[in-house]
Amino acid sequence: MEEVDCVIAGAGVVGLAIARALSARGREVLILEGEDAFGTVTSARNSEVIHAGIYYPKDSFMARFCVAGRRELYAYLQERGIAHRNCGKLIVATSDAEVDQLAAIKGRAEANGVEGMRVLSAEEARAMEPALACKGAVLSQTTGISDSHAYMLALLGDAEAQGATLACRAPVVGGRIGDEGIELQIGGADPMSLRARLFINAAGLQAPALARSLTGMPADHVPGTWWAKGNYFTLTGRSPFSRLIYPVPVPGGLGTHLTLDLAGQARFGPDVEWIERIDYEVNPRRGDSFYAAIRRYWPDLPDDALQPAYSGIRPKIVPPGAPAQDFVIQGEAMHGVRGLVNLFGIESPGLTASLAIAEHVAGLAA
Repeated sequence: MEEVDCVIAGAGVVGLAIARALSARGREVLILEGEDAFGTVTSARNSEVIHAGIYYPKDSFMARFCVAGRRELYAYLQERGIAHRNCGKLIVATSDAEVDQLAAIKGRAEANGVEGMRVLSAEEARAMEPALACKGAVLSQTTGISDSHAYMLALLGDAEAQGATLACRAPVVGGRIGDEGIELQIGGADPMSLRARLFINAAGLQAPALARSLTGMPADHVPGTWWAKGNYFTLTGRSPFSRLIYPVPVPGGLGTHLTLDLAGQARFGPDVEWIERIDYEVNPRRGDSFYAAIRRYWPDLPDDALQPAYSGIRPKIVPPGAPAQDFVIQGEAMHGVRGLVNLFGIESPGLTASLAIAEHVAGLAA
């Protein structure tokens, strides 16, 4: 059986970042991707926002890796000349009760180490964004947007320059945990078997199923699988905003927010639609509920101005109604299997956190 030092299942942004980190340490790395190209699933279906690290519980993986990863990401994008913009974000209150929450939002962010948070009056917020209707806001100065595909291409380029190899249309379909490594069954047009001394399960939506397919993996360390689809709608005209606009969070989500791409095109979403099977089609009727939510902070949104854009699916490991999940990153100390690292529930802010996640995984693999 062919032996490989490190195998990574999944060539999304996190898998590519891990490949870069491991190959930089002199490890032989093979990245296996079931799709036709890298970064075409969850990593290609998000808002491309560089998150500041505001909302996550203090000391959670999400908080720690988002803040550290965001700092590293800005430096990396700048160094590589990858398109991005530190445009900032306004979290807007549209009622007196929401105004009372602004200081707490700022405080939570600062507890996580987020820099540049300011509470604004309604007049200060409207001076920044004249089309905005609000009673107050919090300014996040470190939020931004980026070209996620160019970022992933750079990660892959770094990894390949350090000796890593990417194989597409080569899904890991199962395996067995053995004394000399993890034996993997590779599907695709040319099925094969190989043994990895280190196996990184960064398979995103399929990570729990992949872990369950490994004979010898303790079942009680594999979470359940739930999929939360998020639909996006684009604005059919010029956006009056130059910053991202988020409402004050509501239980279960961040509300219907406005993000921008690097060309200035505005889009709204994502919403939350729990699904049983992978399906990226956007139902135009889901946009009907967006109008009232958006008009709370942008009352001049024209009728019929929203068009279906695209959707993404969050790899949830907790069911609807459960407390929010954190990233789960398991090494030998957690599950008892030598040479195996599982990454479960890597949803937003996974892209922002990717470089920090990769350093953590590389540390587990040392």
